[in-house]
Amino acid sequence: MVDGETASGLSDPEDPDAVLIRLLRQLNVETDRFAEMFGEAHGLYRTDLNALVVIMDAVRGGDSISPGELARALQLSASATTAVLDRLETAGHARRRRSANDGRRIELQLPETTWRLGDELFRPLGAELERAWSSFDVDERDTIVRFLTASIRATTTVRTRLQEDVE
Repeated sequence: MVDGETASGLSDPEDPDAVLIRLLRQLNVETDRFAEMFGEAHGLYRTDLNALVVIMDAVRGGDSISPGELARALQLSASATTAVLDRLETAGHARRRRSANDGRRIELQLPETTWRLGDELFRPLGAELERAWSSFDVDERDTIVRFLTASIRATTTVRTRLQEDVE
């Protein structure tokens, strides 16, 4: 056996990299479960929730977002994006409006009730995460930010590469 392998040939579960990968998978599963709970309570699919997050992030960043930009962010076709926006509008969670600056541009907006619903769900999670993170000092938090940023970048790189291989 090679050092770090078990009799089955799999990596030792106590290998630091294997532990990090396992924990990231568990965090991903728990985050998905949390989002699905919200979606089920409000009749929304996971893609609908992802769309709301993309729109919220754009608005919080001071930007507007068009249906085309949403489609690119979610990697959806125009027709699939229209279906998502139709569901969100029917449920009262999003609106399509003409831009005040460019009448040709459609911008996506969220009503106050959607912001409140998101706040009701995510405020308790945010508070619990803040409590969990309170034991980390500034340097540790900087390391965690670097770790998560690198993990997101690595995931995006592999996803993009695999998509290119399929196309």
